[in-house]
Amino acid sequence: MDFQQAARTYRQNPTDAQLYASAAALCRELKTREKLHMLSGQRFFARNGVDLITKGQKYNCRPCLSGGVKRLGIPAVAFSDGPRGIVMGNSTCFPVSMARGAAFDDALEYEIGAAMADEAAAQGANYFAGICINLLRNPRWGRAQETYGEDPFLLSRMGAALTKAVQDKGIIACPKHYAVNSIENIRFDVNVEADEKTLHEVYLPHFKACIDAGAMSIMGAYNLFRGEHCCESRYLLKDVLRSQWGFTGFTISDFLMGVRSAPRALTAGLDIEMPQIMHYATLPLDLKTGKVTMADIDAAVQSILRGLIKITPKKKPVSKTVIACKKHTDLARRAALEGTVLLKNDGVLPLMPTKKIALIGRYANKINVGDHGSSSVFAPYTVTPYEGLCNLYGKQNVVLCEGTDFSAKQREIERCDAVILCVGSDYKQEGENLANFSKSDKTTQKAMGGDRYSLRIPPEETALIHAACRAFDRVVVNIIGGSAYIIEEWKNEANAILHSFYSGMEGGNALALLVSGKENFSGRLPFTMAKDENDYPDFLFPGDKTRTITYGYYHGYTLLEQQKKKAAFPFGFGLSYTTFAYTDPQITDEGDRYAISLTVQNTGDRDGKTVIQVYAAAPGERAEKKLKGFRKVFIKAGESTTQTVYVEKEDLRFYNPEQKTWYLADCYEFFVGQHCEDTQRIQF
Repeated sequence: MDFQQAARTYRQNPTDAQLYASAAALCRELKTREKLHMLSGQRFFARNGVDLITKGQKYNCRPCLSGGVKRLGIPAVAFSDGPRGIVMGNSTCFPVSMARGAAFDDALEYEIGAAMADEAAAQGANYFAGICINLLRNPRWGRAQETYGEDPFLLSRMGAALTKAVQDKGIIACPKHYAVNSIENIRFDVNVEADEKTLHEVYLPHFKACIDAGAMSIMGAYNLFRGEHCCESRYLLKDVLRSQWGFTGFTISDFLMGVRSAPRALTAGLDIEMPQIMHYATLPLDLKTGKVTMADIDAAVQSILRGLIKITPKKKPVSKTVIACKKHTDLARRAALEGTVLLKNDGVLPLMPTKKIALIGRYANKINVGDHGSSSVFAPYTVTPYEGLCNLYGKQNVVLCEGTDFSAKQREIERCDAVILCVGSDYKQEGENLANFSKSDKTTQKAMGGDRYSLRIPPEETALIHAACRAFDRVVVNIIGGSAYIIEEWKNEANAILHSFYSGMEGGNALALLVSGKENFSGRLPFTMAKDENDYPDFLFPGDKTRTITYGYYHGYTLLEQQKKKAAFPFGFGLSYTTFAYTDPQITDEGDRYAISLTVQNTGDRDGKTVIQVYAAAPGERAEKKLKGFRKVFIKAGESTTQTVYVEKEDLRFYNPEQKTWYLADCYEFFVGQHCEDTQRIQF
C-alpha cells in the first residue's frame, strides 16, 4: 500500500475507524529509518537560514518541511505560519487576530480563514499554524496581538471558525500554543501552575473547540506546566488531548526550543520536532537502548499519517493569482472596518464634510501592522493612516506631522478642521521576544518586542496628547497596538478615542472610511481596559526572583466583577454613530440549547451594526457571569428586528476534577446586553 491507496481507501469510507486502519496499514510499509525521518523538520536552516543571512530573506520564506517518504508517495508536512496572513511570499496582511476578535464575527473569520488557506496552498503549503488561541490573561503579554482576546468563549468561536475554514480547504489546521502560554520574555522557562477546574474551564475550552472543529494538528508551547515542558507533558498531550478529547491528529513542537529530551517528548505524545532535527537525532540510539520503543515510533508516525490522509481528498491545486488578490485585500479592509473600536466620541466624529485634517504622531505615516517575529507578513503594499486619509480627502487636505513635536507646523494645524493623533506601539514595544525575522533593525533603539512593562501610552506620546488637546479644538486619538492600554490620565481631554489595533495592509483606508462617516464603527473590545495596572492578574518578568506563577480562575471582566470594580472600558464595549435599544428578551429551552430572543431597534439616524451579547451565571457554582453567546447584526436606521442568540448547554457545563467529568449546574441566570457591564437579566 502506498499513500494514494491509503487515501483512496479512506475516501471510500471516511470514518475514524477507517482513518486509523489506513494509517496503520501504511505505517507497516515503512522502514525504520523512514519512520524516524517522519518525526522531524528537515533542512530548515538550509531552506530558510541561509537566505535569511545572504539574501535578506525572512523566516518561513518557503514552507518549513517535515517528514515525507517519496518511495511511498507520502507528502511532507509543509508548514506555513500566521496568524495575520500567510508568512510566505507577499501575502495578504489581514488585521491581527486581536482586531478580528474585536469584530465579534465568526462568519467573517471563516472567510478570512478560507482566504489564508488558498494563499498557503498557492505557495506550496499544506499546513497552517496561524490559529493562535492563547488566552489574554494580562495585557502585558507581548504576543497578545496574535490571539482573539481574554474570553474563552470568544476564543472558542473565533478559533473554531478559522480552524474549520482552513480544514475545509484541505489545509491542516494547527491551533497553538498548547497550553497556558501567555508570558513572552521568560517563555522558555516560566512554570505555570493551575488547578484542574481553572485549567479545564478557563484555559483549555478554546483548544477543545478547535479540535472539535476538525483541527488535525496542534502545537505545544515553550513554557512549563506543573514543572514539565508542555511539549513533554504526558498529561497535556495524552491524558487530555487524546484520552479526554479524542484527538486523532498529530502534535508538533514549538520551534527550536520546544523539545529538551527526545525520549521524554516522544513518549509523552509529541510527534514532530520542529523545525529541524535536533534532539530527535538521538532517537535511533534511544530505540536501541530501550528509552523509546517501536510502538512509540509507530504511534507518532500513524498520527502524522492520519492528518495527511484526512486532508488529501480535499486538496486541489490553487493558482498563485489568489495571493493578495483584490478579493482578499477587500476582505482585509472589511476586517479592519469591522474590528476598529470607537471608545469615545463627544460629537467630533464623523469628520465629513471636514475640509482639512491634520495627522500627527510617529505612526501617522509608518507601516505598522504588527510585530516582526514569526507572524510577520510581507504584503505587496500597506496603506498607512496618512495614505488612507489622502486617498479619501485628497493630499492637499491632509497636513502630516510625523513624530511627537508639532510646533513647526502648529499654525498650519490650527487652520485644520480636526486633528488625529496616531499613538500606541510597534514591534519595538511589544511582540515576539528575541525575534526580528523580517529584516535587520538598523534603528538606534535596542528594544525588540516582548512583554510590556507598562500598559500606558509611552510618555512622549502622552505629552503629545496633552499638548494637542490644549492647542486644538477637535482632537481624535487613534490607538494602535495589540491589546489594552491604561489611558486614565488623558482620556477626558480627547474629543474622540478609537482603538484600531494593528489593522493590516488596508488599515489606512479603513481608518479614513470610519472617521469620515462613510462607514460606521461596529468593533467591540475583546478585552477589559482597566483603570489601573493592578486591576489585572500578576505577571512575571526576567528580573523577578521566581519563575513559577499560578494562573487563577478569574481575570479580565470576571475578575473585576468578582472584586466589584468597574472598568474604564468594559469587555464587549464599543460605540457607533447610531444607538440601539434591546427590549423584551425571552428564553426558550430547546433541549440541547437555550434560544434567547429579543427585539433590537436602531434608535438613531444612521444604519449600523450591534453585537448582541449573552452572558450566563450559575449562582450555586460561580456567581460571576461569563459570555456564552453573541451575534453581530446590521439594522437600518429607525428599524427594529427580532433576533435570536443560541446558547449551547454544553458551553454551560462545569468540570468536576475528582471525577474528571463535566456537569450542568442546578440553575442558571442569563443576561443580554451590549457589553458585560450593560446587561439586563432574562426572566424565565
